Amino acid sequence: QVQLVESGGGLVQPGGSLRLSCAASGSRISINAMGWYRQAPGKERELVARITSGGTTYYVDSVKARFTISRDNAKNTVYLQMNSLKPEDTAVYYCNADIWGGVRLYDYWGQGTQVTVSS
Repeated sequence: QVQLVESGGGLVQPGGSLRLSCAASGSRISINAMGWYRQAPGKERELVARITSGGTTYYVDSVKARFTISRDNAKNTVYLQMNSLKPEDTAVYYCNADIWGGVRLYDYWGQGTQVTVSS
């Protein structure tokens, strides 16, 4: 049974930084891409950043040059370093991973972690 466990959310002032972590648990898992999504109240969930198994990254325009996604394949962990945070970054952040099961990719989600940017 694969689980994604997130940590690192919280309350931060505008201009501050937070680092989110997401660890995938399970024996002998093979992870393809990993990513972070967010959902603000009254809005749809959106992709924030994504990283492939080879390290290719994607960012939504609103976070480019402020957020950095990285991963530690040995630890099955993905990180999201968030700098210069703005109130509009306030949302529940969800970790996502595409994990191989035989010849198929399965989509897994974390439970979500709240990020609040406010003075």
